[in-house]
Amino acid sequence: MSDRYIKEITNISSMKVLTAVIHKEDGMYVAKCPEVGTASQGKTIEEAVANLKEATELYLEEFPLENSEAPLVTMFEVNIGAAVKESARA
Repeated sequence: MSDRYIKEITNISSMKVLTAVIHKEDGMYVAKCPEVGTASQGKTIEEAVANLKEATELYLEEFPLENSEAPLVTMFEVNIGAAVKESARA
């Protein structure tokens, strides 16, 4: 086997799917990776995710992930009107 082939197999076996949480802030998209704790931004969603990927890869070169289970990501609802009414009473 060639060295290039072995390197490609090694890269494939070390791939991991991570989560990107994205929100818009001051006209920029901010992307955060909750599993690693990295964040980046960009003018578009695609740019923010690409920048997050680069930042996360650089971070993981210095601080590799320990073997852990993928986090459970879920959503929940809150009643904002109730929170506003409670703070108005205080």
